Amino acid sequence: MAKTFYITTPLYYVNDAPHIGHTYTTVAADVMARYQRAKGRKVHFLTGTDEHGQKVFRKATERGLTPQVHVDELVQRFQKLWERLDCTHDDFIRTTEARHTTVVQEVLTELYERGDIYKESYAGWYSTSAERFWTEKDVIVAEDGTKLCPDTQQPVEWLEETNYWFRMSKYADKLRAWAAEHGEWIRPDSRKNELLGALKKDIEDLCITRPKERLPWGIPVPWDSDYVTYVWFDALLNYVSAIGYRKDEETFNACWPADFQLIGKDILITHTVYWGTMLLALGLDPADCLYAHGWWTIEGRKMSKSVGNVVDPNLLVDIYGADSVRYVLMAEKSFGGDGDFSHKGFQLRYNAELANVMGNLLHRGVSMSEKWLGGAVAPLGEITDAERALQAEVSELVASYDAHLCALSYNNALEALVNIGKAGNKYLDSEKPWALNKAGDMARLATVMRHTLEVCRVVGGLLAPFCPNKSQELLARLGLSNVSLEGLDQLSGLQEGASLTHGDPLFPRMDELPPAIAEALETAAAAAGPLKSLGGGAAPKGEKKAKKSKKSAKAEPTFETISFEDFTKVEIRVVEVISAAPHPDADRLLVLQVDAGEDTPRTIVAGIATKYSPEELVGKKLLGVLNLAPRKLRGVMSQGMLLAASGSKGILSMASTLADVAPGSRIS
Repeated sequence: MAKTFYITTPLYYVNDAPHIGHTYTTVAADVMARYQRAKGRKVHFLTGTDEHGQKVFRKATERGLTPQVHVDELVQRFQKLWERLDCTHDDFIRTTEARHTTVVQEVLTELYERGDIYKESYAGWYSTSAERFWTEKDVIVAEDGTKLCPDTQQPVEWLEETNYWFRMSKYADKLRAWAAEHGEWIRPDSRKNELLGALKKDIEDLCITRPKERLPWGIPVPWDSDYVTYVWFDALLNYVSAIGYRKDEETFNACWPADFQLIGKDILITHTVYWGTMLLALGLDPADCLYAHGWWTIEGRKMSKSVGNVVDPNLLVDIYGADSVRYVLMAEKSFGGDGDFSHKGFQLRYNAELANVMGNLLHRGVSMSEKWLGGAVAPLGEITDAERALQAEVSELVASYDAHLCALSYNNALEALVNIGKAGNKYLDSEKPWALNKAGDMARLATVMRHTLEVCRVVGGLLAPFCPNKSQELLARLGLSNVSLEGLDQLSGLQEGASLTHGDPLFPRMDELPPAIAEALETAAAAAGPLKSLGGGAAPKGEKKAKKSKKSAKAEPTFETISFEDFTKVEIRVVEVISAAPHPDADRLLVLQVDAGEDTPRTIVAGIATKYSPEELVGKKLLGVLNLAPRKLRGVMSQGMLLAASGSKGILSMASTLADVAPGSRIS
């Protein structure tokens, strides 16, 4: 039986409200699951919720509910969010399900009968917030003498009780040997080094029960009705109970060991030392790769309920749409590192990559084909060095995308995808289809437009794991229902003569923060106070802060006068935008081809990308100064300057005429 590609997320604690961290891990797993399915692999993608423990019991009691009713209500928050984000998990396991409870009890019984579980009295510092014991050397002592949990910084209490223990120390050397022999088991390297450091210390045995008189909510210990199972020993077994461990040998053997287990870096030790020794005790190998990703800060601050800056993923989906949220989260940071989420950063990336590159390429390709070639996919025609160079670049970038994505380097995979879109826009600009149309070279025009649309097909296919809905819409506009990864890197996959659909912009630009987001940011900022790390605080010693003037900050504008003769030297004319594309090396610049009433179009580079998307400028008639000396702007020669109204916040509006005036008309 062929090996099933098996990928898991952690079990999310059911008491938690879903936040950006949960979303990031689950979307990452979904992207990989979708991509492996597209490659022809059988996939099993598992997620779920952890529903036992003292905090669940306490919260249910506060609400006047039984724990089961409490978790049945809360679990829906996760299930509904994954549905909204188009996550395609094959299974959602809950630790309160019978299929899981049975496996946990069977494992406990086996280890107990073998002597790997024993009963012993213990005294130590207990953290309710972390639901675990700590030794004297582990706890943190606050300034007032209060003992604190090192994980949660919440108070601990001294507890003396009898529990059952798992002989974790017995399997410590086996775990050390496994880690040494399997260098790819833990990723990234920073987390692997963290584990190797932990393994150099003594591995103590693990307390795996709680007295039922203190905590009645948990999986009962089979041989002793006075105890329930410790939540971590219970929850970790979900990764095997969900795939038929001890129940369906064929399915289990096809899935385990998992290809990838995705977790946050805060639960590295539980998923390596605890889980690793549990697996070795059962005669099972750990996963092929346990990938511990980094954390998110929000608008430059640590995510905190008290500050009020926890990002609600449902709000993000409401405002930006599921596909945009999926794309930006995966593109914004390396999977193993930490990153900052900001709404401004979200919009900048969305505009620069989705709107200006990919959406603009589709718009240009379809609109020009519609305008000059009857709105159908043109024949391939005669191939020149330009097409061969484009093909080579696209093939290399598709291979780069595949290598990065299979290694869970999501941001680098998306960078390769964006570069494919940039290559398409650059090709279109260099081949100048507007000039070919004007010269009547329809055969060459058809070849250029066909290759532009083929690049759009490649973009649509590779966009699918990240933006499944927008990918499907993009491909539909090219006359396709889906795209196979096989042969995707070849610029010859469209059906000649297929009808093209223009439609609204695939990724409309975002120019303002939505009111709901702006309000949330103001509330969080007010609660958090100033960011000292960004330059706030007192003036340097010995200096005084400048007093603000009581007078209005607005000053009367003053101008240096020029003579009428000087003004007449400026050639301001009406120009019509034929095409527009992002500058290859500058996010704020657009490169425009304009008709100025001359024999050939002019190239004008303008710093207006923060205000306008390329597609909304095509066909517009603007005002341009044409007798400026040509000047290179970041490597692209500009033959003029466009006029625009500007203010303190940048470009306000491009200058144009009230009436429809022919290109080249002089402004005087």
